[in-house]
Amino acid sequence: MPHLAHIALVVRDYDEALAFYTAKLGFTLVEDTYQPEQDKRWVTICPPGAPDNATTILLARATSPEQVAAIGNQSGGRVFLFLATDDFARDYAAFTAAGVKWVRPPATHDYGTVAVFADLYGNLWDLVEFTRSAETD
Repeated sequence: MPHLAHIALVVRDYDEALAFYTAKLGFTLVEDTYQPEQDKRWVTICPPGAPDNATTILLARATSPEQVAAIGNQSGGRVFLFLATDDFARDYAAFTAAGVKWVRPPATHDYGTVAVFADLYGNLWDLVEFTRSAETD
């Protein structure tokens, strides 16, 4: 059965992106392998506690002017990625303490509690704790 294996996130620099995602958001480094034939690294990360077969984020260093232009705006200014949590208050507090920049404050809706933050490049993310009914819909 087909499934999403990786989602590419265009970054300026592997190490600065890794520092943000691992230190500020607590993501886990899954793989960091240099590929000399292409002079690039295969760097994948995932949220903490994700199962072994979870979709990962591939940190893809920009190598062309078009790719550089997409850094921080991969979705045209809309929320790009949705980070689900089982404890919104815990993660919101931890991200805030780590210096994450919040773009929209927490709000409660029928589907759950959500706030929007910007990553180090300006891509927008939802931190969301879904209500049980929203998870099963």
